[in-house]
Amino acid sequence: MKKRTIADSFNTAIEGIIYTIKTQRSMRLHFLFAIVIILISIFLQLEKVELLVVCGAVSLVLISEMFNTAIEKIIDLITPDFHPLARIIKDVAAGSVLISAIFAVIAGYLVFSKYIISFELEKTLLRVQYSPWHATFASLLLVIFLVLMGKSLSKKGKPLRGGMPSGHSAIAFSIWAIIVLVTKNSLVTILTLIVVFLVAQSRVRHEIHSVWEVIIGSLLGVLTTLLCFQIFYQLFY
Repeated sequence: MKKRTIADSFNTAIEGIIYTIKTQRSMRLHFLFAIVIILISIFLQLEKVELLVVCGAVSLVLISEMFNTAIEKIIDLITPDFHPLARIIKDVAAGSVLISAIFAVIAGYLVFSKYIISFELEKTLLRVQYSPWHATFASLLLVIFLVLMGKSLSKKGKPLRGGMPSGHSAIAFSIWAIIVLVTKNSLVTILTLIVVFLVAQSRVRHEIHSVWEVIIGSLLGVLTTLLCFQIFYQLFY
């Protein structure tokens, strides 16, 4: 029996997340809301404890939805025909998702209410302008999300190996674009670009990705990062 590597374990876990997103409409909605809520949290510059509460509430909803999906599949495997007990089990699992969603709404209201009342858009944007980590975090988060969605739609390769687009290239070029925008240092930019090209070239050399997959991943990383920085820095200019 082939020994499982850490990469295999990560691939299996991510494939489980992608399967739930692909097959469950409610999971797709939860995931979309999660991305939006986290980006809003970064934009409003929540305090560390508040951000932890928001991320915890969001994670609880997603985890509950995944457990609900797993339980439903187990029941369908055991009893493909209708059974009253099977329905009860599914209803209880769905109820756990509802409770976690209600908790997330309450937690979100308690955290965001004070920011909504005292919200000053221009002042907030100016604070964000001088905090590059906000745009950096948002860029990387969005790039990873788009890579996973792309691989999910293409149905080719694994989350961490192969498929369209190249995730390694997307993240590497996203980091390079961040360095260009934040440091504005020519030497650092050139040296980083060389390293990034080596990363992209290695994906093709080892036949993990095609040239086209690497190019698409690279463009995705750069363009997504530029878009995020445009939104964070130049919305009111």
